[in-house]
Amino acid sequence: IPPLQRSYWVYILANRKHGALYIGVTNSLERRIWQHKQKQTDSFTRRYGFDRLVYFEEFRDVNNAIDRETVIKGWLRKRKVALIKQDNPA
Repeated sequence: IPPLQRSYWVYILANRKHGALYIGVTNSLERRIWQHKQKQTDSFTRRYGFDRLVYFEEFRDVNNAIDRETVIKGWLRKRKVALIKQDNPA
């Protein structure tokens, strides 16, 4: 039996009111988005009311996911928006 493959996700949330973006990493995208919507997360995401999942990528290795999160966080907003629009034009 092959070992269980875990998934790790880098995701971007948007906020309609402020136009802000939040980039995170998780091993359960569904659970994490639910936590954000229920405001069970840290004060930054709760304060700004991030409510829309606008982008995500899946990884099999947690280190690769963390590295990708770090890279995206270092980008200027224009490049982040271009990444989102590439897969999610609406």
